[in-house]
Amino acid sequence: MKKLKNSSGLNKYLEQYELNMIFSEELKEKISLYQFHNGEILCSKGEDIHYMYFLVKGKVKIFTTSPEGKSLIVRFKTPLALIGDVEYIKGMEVLHTVEAVSEVYVIGIHFDDLRTMETNRYEFLHFLLEIVTQKFYTESHAASLNRLYPVEVRLASYLLSLSSEGSGSMFHKEMNTSNLTEIADLIGTSYRHLNRVIHKLCGEGIIQRKKGILYIKDLSRLRERAEGNIYE
Repeated sequence: MKKLKNSSGLNKYLEQYELNMIFSEELKEKISLYQFHNGEILCSKGEDIHYMYFLVKGKVKIFTTSPEGKSLIVRFKTPLALIGDVEYIKGMEVLHTVEAVSEVYVIGIHFDDLRTMETNRYEFLHFLLEIVTQKFYTESHAASLNRLYPVEVRLASYLLSLSSEGSGSMFHKEMNTSNLTEIADLIGTSYRHLNRVIHKLCGEGIIQRKKGILYIKDLSRLRERAEGNIYE
């Protein structure tokens, strides 16, 4: 994590996401912009957290870990998203681990400053209510996806969640096949079954496995296999 001192970058994100409208002028003096690199952990399950993070650029993966050490994906998040909001409201330890899956920028605000300056501010409380409501909806959807849909749908949804549309191949470094055991855990299946599904999708020309990396070859057909689902 790196704290950025460039105020112009912070102001750009405040304007882009209209956060100027929900923060008091007093609070704006207390906020900072932070950078996380791909693979960095923003917060870990069970630890104390003292900041609320507003995700303003990049993508994060949110997952939980069982006592046996297995991971289960909860969702992916892109801007604008909050991290630490439930913990702030409930005064609890971190519920899920949050990891950057790209270069990530967040606006960080200490809980003490929020409680002191924003507790009775309607604009902030209304914004927080909307965000928390949407979060519980997406968590419920992800849980249903893992329980009710076949592995092929879950894998397609996972790959779409990792991808971003741009020029060239649809690719993300987490698609490296060396991570298949982790991916299998995250989408709730076995390594062997996941391998079979990957082989099937490769045979159909939807994805390609090359030098230990998965590439998306046919985005539209992958979306069809996801049946409108995505881990976001």
